[in-house]
Amino acid sequence: LLYIVFYGVSRLILRSYLKPPKRYWEVNAGEENGEAENTDVSPNQDNISKEQPDKIRDERRQKKKRSHGSFISGKKDPFPGEAPIPNEQLKKFQRGEKFQVVIAFRLGKVKETILRSEAASDLALKQAARYDLLLPEESGFLEGDDDEDTCTILQEDIADAVDITSGAKYFNLHLTQFGPYRLDYSRTGRHLLLGGKRGHVSCIEWQTKNLTCEINVMETIHDVKWLHSEAMFAVAQKQWLYIYDSKGIELHCIKKFNNVLRMQFLPYHFLLATASATGFLQYLDVSVGKEVSAIGTKLGRLDVMAQNPHNAIVHLGHPNGTVSLWSPNQREPLVKMLCHRGGVRSLTVDRSGTYMVTSGLDRKLKVYDIRAFKALHSYFLPAGASCLSLSQRGLLSAATGDVVQVYRDVWGGGSMSKPYMAHRVRGAVWGVDYCPFEDVLGIGHEAGFTSMIVPGAGEPNFDALDMNPYRSTKQRQEWEVKALLDKVQPELIGLDPGLLSKVDQATFEQKHKERVEALGYDPLATEKFKPRLKKRGRSSAGAVERRKKKVAHEDQKDTIRKTVEERMERENERKVKAQEQAEHGTRTALDRFKK
Repeated sequence: LLYIVFYGVSRLILRSYLKPPKRYWEVNAGEENGEAENTDVSPNQDNISKEQPDKIRDERRQKKKRSHGSFISGKKDPFPGEAPIPNEQLKKFQRGEKFQVVIAFRLGKVKETILRSEAASDLALKQAARYDLLLPEESGFLEGDDDEDTCTILQEDIADAVDITSGAKYFNLHLTQFGPYRLDYSRTGRHLLLGGKRGHVSCIEWQTKNLTCEINVMETIHDVKWLHSEAMFAVAQKQWLYIYDSKGIELHCIKKFNNVLRMQFLPYHFLLATASATGFLQYLDVSVGKEVSAIGTKLGRLDVMAQNPHNAIVHLGHPNGTVSLWSPNQREPLVKMLCHRGGVRSLTVDRSGTYMVTSGLDRKLKVYDIRAFKALHSYFLPAGASCLSLSQRGLLSAATGDVVQVYRDVWGGGSMSKPYMAHRVRGAVWGVDYCPFEDVLGIGHEAGFTSMIVPGAGEPNFDALDMNPYRSTKQRQEWEVKALLDKVQPELIGLDPGLLSKVDQATFEQKHKERVEALGYDPLATEKFKPRLKKRGRSSAGAVERRKKKVAHEDQKDTIRKTVEERMERENERKVKAQEQAEHGTRTALDRFKK
């Protein structure tokens, strides 16, 4: 018992001495002035101390609001708020025009959803334009000394002047046995696919010079193309179309696609478009392995092909000098343009979908504005151009024989008397293609392959959510699943992709007019009846609907009665007029026999 009493007394003494430290809101004004404070605290004072943090927090917020735009020294900020964003920078990231919301929009939820989505898109637009200043890389072009043409600078001199990593991007592959070669870069710009006319196929990780696979199909190869990732590629062989994986193993042999000469892959639709020697344009959905459509163009051999990256429209060049635009939804060409007096040799479209560049047998190179389908500029090349390619930054490469020339500002109307860069290879050029996100131009020719350094050709900054050049295998698999979920259906391919978010006003007006004629009145002319709120259970959902229907039937009866009366009046007027015309009309010889 004595031990228990002693233990309780000691606990009380220790509790009185070892009090928890006071918080900042428990300090009153007396302590701040150096005055002593009583140890006894009343319950009312406890409640006040608990309310103090909220008051202090509110005071601090108000103080911050009052001091907004001012410094510690008391000076005011001469430029308060966020920095304005130039309109040119906003236009760079703008994706289509805004949807004009009608003030008298009847569907409140739809209007609210549209306004919310527009606000989110505006915020994303401003953030993208503001963060554009923080991008790590910038594009630059090759500049020569005074009175020096950049086209006279050799690739060896450029490789010696730049750093080791950039200089290693210029190299030659001497493959004289199975050429000439066609090439294709993957969308990430890391992998290179080569296809020789005599059956040689090789996949290379060209930056590290690692050979992924190398096979010989023992047949003539017309074209090669990467599919949605670097895990699969398509080869247009002598008779049929084949699909291989990155190890060179044959996955599919598609016999429906025969005599294929050119191929284009639509990445957001997972469609492989092929043009054959028999004049057929075919689309293959690589996600399910089915043929989407087969269109007979009736325009002869199809060996000139390009795609518009903006709207996924396929452009075909023909021997009669025309260029036709095709969609898998129609059997007839969307647009047919007469571009050259001779056959079309090559064509390409820039990534914004605004300009198209064509070359023909008449030795002319023409630039067209696809929005208006008009020729902007026409240039004369002494030997013509057999292969064309446009880079991400708008540089045009034109191959003539064994010489490849690069031009700047083609659609700006500048002079093409002197190219920006030029390079000679060993043999006739069979294909040119720019590497994405790199200042590199790949050239396939009779003697193999050449990688040419072209400063300012590639986009310096990439979107890692769309195409990440440094992604791992796991990231590629994740991206592939998301891309399949976001796959665009082929029925949505059209000349103007912005039409998908617009309302067909003409069709809506026509349907509304037909509805008015069928009902006999305009259901949208008057405001809807809103029943008054009644008590004692008389405003239940069923009662409200019955009252609405009753009023609606009465209104409908009135409108129908009015239309019937108007119709009867018009009929009576017509009969009266006919009778008056009969009475006052000219009398004939037979009228005397009438009673």
